[in-house]
Formats: sequence, C-alpha cells, structure tokens
Amino acid sequence: MYKSGKRYFDFKTYLINRFEEKVYKVTIDAGFSCPNRDGLVGFGGCVYCDGRGSRYRKNGKVIVPIEEQIKLGKEFYKKTQNAKKFFAYFQTFTNTYSDVKTLEKIYKIPLKDNEIVGISIGTRPDCIDNEKLDLIDSLNKYDKEIWIEYGLQSIHDSTLKFINRGHSLQQFIEAIELTTKKNIKICVHIIVGLPYENYDMIMETAQFVSKLPIHGLKIHCLLVLKGTLLEKIYQKEKFRLLTMDEYVKIVVDILEILPQNLVIQRLTADGYKDIFIAPEWAKNKLKVLNAINKELEDRNSYQGKFFKS
Repeated sequence: MYKSGKRYFDFKTYLINRFEEKVYKVTIDAGFSCPNRDGLVGFGGCVYCDGRGSRYRKNGKVIVPIEEQIKLGKEFYKKTQNAKKFFAYFQTFTNTYSDVKTLEKIYKIPLKDNEIVGISIGTRPDCIDNEKLDLIDSLNKYDKEIWIEYGLQSIHDSTLKFINRGHSLQQFIEAIELTTKKNIKICVHIIVGLPYENYDMIMETAQFVSKLPIHGLKIHCLLVLKGTLLEKIYQKEKFRLLTMDEYVKIVVDILEILPQNLVIQRLTADGYKDIFIAPEWAKNKLKVLNAINKELEDRNSYQGKFFKS
C-alpha cells in the first residue's frame, strides 16, 4: 500500500493504491448547460459561477471535440509527468443534463480509451433519475472506475436559495438515495465561507455529510469572481469573507469529524486567476494546503479523529 504521509485520505493516494501508479485527471467539457442557467428552474446560474465554461468554449459553444480534449490532456501529462494512466472528469456545468441516448454516446468516448482507468461525472441532484443512473451503472461493463459528483454546497435551504442553486436539500437526499442503489461511487461538493453562514452552519453541513453513504468529498473555499452575481453582491453588501487562518481551522475541524475512509478529493478552490477578486489568500493553493497540513500537525490531529458513526 502506498502511504502519502498526509493526515487525511487524499485522492492521489486512493488512486495509486487502486491502480498501482499515479493517475492524472483529464478534464472534459461536453457542452452541457445548467437548468438554473437556461430557465428550466432559474436564470444566471449559481451566484459564484462566471458562466464561461472551459477553455474549450468560444461564444458559449464547445469548439474542441471530446476526443481532441482527451488527446490534448493526455499529451500534456505524458510530456510533463511521463503519465501512463488517466481519469476522465466531465467537469463543466451539469453533465447529466440531456437525454439518455446523448449521454450514453458522450460517456462512452473516454471509456473506450485503454489508458483511461475511470470517469467522474459532475452534476446536480435535480438532474438525475433512475434511467440516467441505470445508464451510468451500466458503464461498469467497461471495467473502469465510475464516479458521480453532486454539488450540495450547503444543507441550509436559505443558503441554497441565496446562491441560486435551484434545488433543495430534499432533492439532494433523494438523489443520494437513488444513487446508493447502484454500483456508482459518489463524491459530494461543499463550499466553506458562503455569505452569511456562520461556523455552526458550516459544521452542520459537515456533520450531515459525514453520515452520508458516500465515497468522496470536495471542499471548496468561496471565491468572488469578476463578472458573477456574487461580485455585485459583494461590492454592494461587503459581506465578510473568511481569513486564511479561519478557513484552515474550519477545514481541519471538518476533517476531524469525517470517516477515515472518505476520499478527500479537494481541500480548497483554485484557478480563475484572470477573473479573481477575493479573498486574496486563496490565490495561492499550495500555501493553503501547507497551512492545513501544519494545522493538523500542530493539533496532532487527523481525518476521523472525532468521527462518530
């Protein structure tokens, strides 16, 4: 078993132990939109989303075929890291927001690649049903690792309404219940530092997540990005953003109450440097990760220290 030496169970370690070598993630933009962006449940998308999509889009349309996106991603990691195995991540917007036939055609593209060992499908809890889950479950026939990622962000419906998520906690619960009946690994996303949420509210979300029958978690820090509705709210209301020290301590508090076998796929947000506004400290991802590691060491703590089943 490969042991990273970290005090939490990170995704890199999970993948090395699963596939016996380092696996590199290739992100895919399959051209999807979101139901809270095109009017089905709302307009404008989540308040923190800039709406551009990936670098493979121009004027809202994907201009690089999925096959080419995969090729470019693989070539980069082969050249820079001597990579041999890859994980395909359908990342941009809501990747189950279409009919089943279209989804099947799209999902099969990376699964036919022998160097890709798994796929992860990023989506929303209100864009899933039994028919789509049956399709995703059927992808196991390719003998690849199959993940689905649900954006939750917060368990508080007042917050979900404020950030224009367009779904409720109950819809999230129903999606989890449906997915656990299938052979699909589940990763959940939460955001720390959402406007007007206090420490207790953040930890209530973490406690809730810690009891879910899931396999992975991504923790994001709130970013204010240029061109988003959140930027307008921030400029007008000047709501308080967490300091780096506060964020680090909260993340460690969260790690301490999570089960030890829960794979931590992310501990902070990154990217968006060209449209970044605040908080300033979040620009340096490595500094934040190092601070989290130091806080765990200073506390002599680790993931799961206070977990109660």
